[in-house]
Amino acid sequence: MALMAARTKLSRLIQISLNPKSHTHASISHHHYSSSSAAASKEAIGVGLDIFGVKDYEDYRRSLYGEISHKALLVDAVGTLLVPSQPMAKIYREIGEKYGVAYSEIEILNRYRRAYEQPWGKSRLRYVNDGRPFWQFIVSSSTGCSDSQYFEELYNYYTTEKAWHLCDPEAEKVFNAIRKAGVKLAVVSNFDTRLRPVLRALDCDHWFDAVAVSAEVEAEKPNPTIFLKACELLGVNPEDAVHVGDDRRNDVWGARDAGCDAWLWGSDVHSFKENLDCIVTIVIIHFIRKFPMLGCSTDRG
Repeated sequence: MALMAARTKLSRLIQISLNPKSHTHASISHHHYSSSSAAASKEAIGVGLDIFGVKDYEDYRRSLYGEISHKALLVDAVGTLLVPSQPMAKIYREIGEKYGVAYSEIEILNRYRRAYEQPWGKSRLRYVNDGRPFWQFIVSSSTGCSDSQYFEELYNYYTTEKAWHLCDPEAEKVFNAIRKAGVKLAVVSNFDTRLRPVLRALDCDHWFDAVAVSAEVEAEKPNPTIFLKACELLGVNPEDAVHVGDDRRNDVWGARDAGCDAWLWGSDVHSFKENLDCIVTIVIIHFIRKFPMLGCSTDRG
């Protein structure tokens, strides 16, 4: 409850800072903010840094890059942007029943995990092009069924809107707001070439300026190459991008190795609205440092 109240306070303070006229006690001219607006901006910075984990990065990133600013938001796909609508083992069993699959969902899940964790010896990458050889191995290992028709039906199912749904129902509204603020957006994902059809099926492909897929980039997270490619596609430097994903090793460590900022989905942020609030907070920090005449001291001492 305290965290929710603090976030509500932050949102209110950010709105006051960005639009002082909307606050009954604040006014703005072409030359200066009122003292109440300046105080609100300063308070918003403090609240934002404490809540969203930016505080730990402020001095570190400033020592490396001189300023704190995010010109791009990179987003992981599975587990962050979208998730399967049904448990994998349930779908494998339901579709597989007519092909003779007799394993229970628990057996399929356990076999799937063992197969997925094995080194993939045919390539240094799991997902090459459409990823069919890898997924044929996974499906047959998980279910004991090597029927090509079964594999095709299962494989094609995961390119449809029935198979996936967006994690955050507010995602479209937030991404539109982020883009209007001038922040570029990209998906960065360990996936095969079906990711683009999946994004189109969910009608969210147009939210993004670029998509960096491991099967196309020929590098899988946590390899920094895929993050660097995303930044190249967006035309930004890595230090100007923040990546959000649900895997600490692949997403957070990988992005940081590439020189990007990184937030862990489900820990640092729980919704794309928080991404927006966090980015706006950092923009406020950058703006006030750039224009000290606003009356907000940025001295943290």
